[in-house]
Amino acid sequence: MYNNERDQEEIFSKVLRAGRRTYFFDVRETKASDYYLTITESKKFTNDDGTFYYKKHKIYLYKEDFTEFKDILGEMLEFIVKERGEEVISERHQKDYDKKKDFNIAHSSNNDFSNLNFEDI
Repeated sequence: MYNNERDQEEIFSKVLRAGRRTYFFDVRETKASDYYLTITESKKFTNDDGTFYYKKHKIYLYKEDFTEFKDILGEMLEFIVKERGEEVISERHQKDYDKKKDFNIAHSSNNDFSNLNFEDI
């Protein structure tokens, strides 16, 4: 089925663009005329010379697995939101947070201006 996949037409498709990642959700048809879902993650990378390429990862999901997949996915999503909230915490966001924290610490604890007298100026 893998070799014939390119020749198969998508029955129904949706795309989710998320920064450097793009997710493709495609309903396809088996040889027995049943439907299955493919979820493809495509991530863009840049070569040193400025050209780019994509790495793709694909999941095939068949109807007999839908219920359990949906249940486990929902459970995992609920766990993540419960444990870490909906705010995105990434390395880039963490670096920005650390810079602000360092700036605030440097300008508050080391330089206590609450006892500043006009005579000091």
